[in-house]
Order: sequence, then C-alpha cells, then structure tokens
Amino acid sequence: MSSPIALITGGATGIGKETAKQLAAKGATVIITGRRQPEGDKAIQEIRASAGPTGQASFVRNDVNDEEAVRGLIADIVRQHGRLDMAVNNAGISNENKTLDQSDSAAFRAMLDTNVLGLYYCMKHEIRQMLTQGGGAIVNLASIAGLNGIPWAPAYAATKHAVVGLTRSSALDHAKQGIRINAVAPGAIRTDLIAGQIQLGQYDEKMISAMHPMDRMGEPVEIARGICWLLSDEASFVTGHVLNIDGGFQAK
Repeated sequence: MSSPIALITGGATGIGKETAKQLAAKGATVIITGRRQPEGDKAIQEIRASAGPTGQASFVRNDVNDEEAVRGLIADIVRQHGRLDMAVNNAGISNENKTLDQSDSAAFRAMLDTNVLGLYYCMKHEIRQMLTQGGGAIVNLASIAGLNGIPWAPAYAATKHAVVGLTRSSALDHAKQGIRINAVAPGAIRTDLIAGQIQLGQYDEKMISAMHPMDRMGEPVEIARGICWLLSDEASFVTGHVLNIDGGFQAK
C-alpha cells in the first residue's frame, strides 16, 4: 500500500511539528502549512532528519483564515497525491489574557477567524474530499479551555468550545461514511503559544504547572502521540471523541 497522505495546519512549530515528525517516521507523506516560510523550511529539515531517509515532508505557505486558499490547498494536494487520508487541524492563536469586560474585541475577532472559521474552512474542504474518496480521519486541536472555564481566557475558551462542537457534530454527520473526526484537548503544553501567554503577564510557569495534578506542563511530543493514535487504524471505532491529554486536569 502506498503511503498515507497527511495534512497538518500550523505544522511548523510545537504540536504540529512533533505530529509531522511522528507521522513521517511511520511512513506518511506529510504536508505542513503555516504563514511563515522561514519557519516552515526549517521545520521540514527537522522532520526529514527525524523521520530518516524515507521521510516524506513538504511545506506549503497557507493561511487558514482564507477559505479560497484552503480550498486551493486541498485541491493541490489531491492533484499531486491523488487523495487526502489524514488531516490535523492544529493552527490556532491565543492573543490576550483578560477578563471579558477588559478584553479587546479585535483580539477576540482574530481568535474567531483562526480558531473557529479557519478550522471550519479546513474541515469543510477536507470532508468534501474524503467523501469523494470514501473515507479519512481528521483530528482537531481543542484544549482544556474547550471543556472548562479558564480564568483570564473567556474569548479563547469560547473558540475552543466551538472546536469541540464542530468536532462532535461533524463526527455524527459522517460516521457512516468512513470519516472519523476526533479532537485532542491538551493541557498547558510547552509551546510558543504558552510562552506568549506567560509573556502577557497573568501566568507564570509555576502557576500553570500547579493547575495540573502532575504539577508540570506537557511536552508537544506527548500530544502528538495521541493525535497519531486517533488517526491510526488502532482507533478505528473512535469518532466524535475529545481525548484529554492534560496531566490529570479533567480528573479534578
């Protein structure tokens, strides 16, 4: 069997990049996307080096906020590879730590554009392609903020609750059509996004770690393992599920 074709949005850093490394090492042909070409080029070098001589990976500059660009991306992947077997909708932002009364409407709109509309565009065109080919697997990046209230993050939490809703409802719509749609809900993971949150000043690493019963932040590779499992045939009877990978946060 030829290698599966996998798309990862926001794949140049953090969880996306670690997922790309693992999928490429398992034999997938991986396409990662992002808005910054230098970071994408650097990530491809790391992915290929990690996956070994058979690792197949490429970077495509793309903005999930642009539906026509997303549609074109999927079409180009299909023209080049014939299909799209797996998709990881990982692109997301968090750009403020404020209570709702103090929050900035433009910041909220930016999060909506990327975290909700961007994911919606990706899912829409991924599902359309998977319907034509008879199946596929999608994993969306939710968050503990998509299942709980999080102090100083009501706008971000709202966007991640939307991710959970899109995941579960679409999974029901396509459960009989060979398309499995799941999500992961990471706790605080040592990524650029969390580093940015710390710089905004409401949290520090000690506070973030203390939110989790394991008393530490997670690592991107720990989330990538869960994503790869959900994409694999080992999870063939799993759809509409939100997998918590959170150091025990949800058990509190």
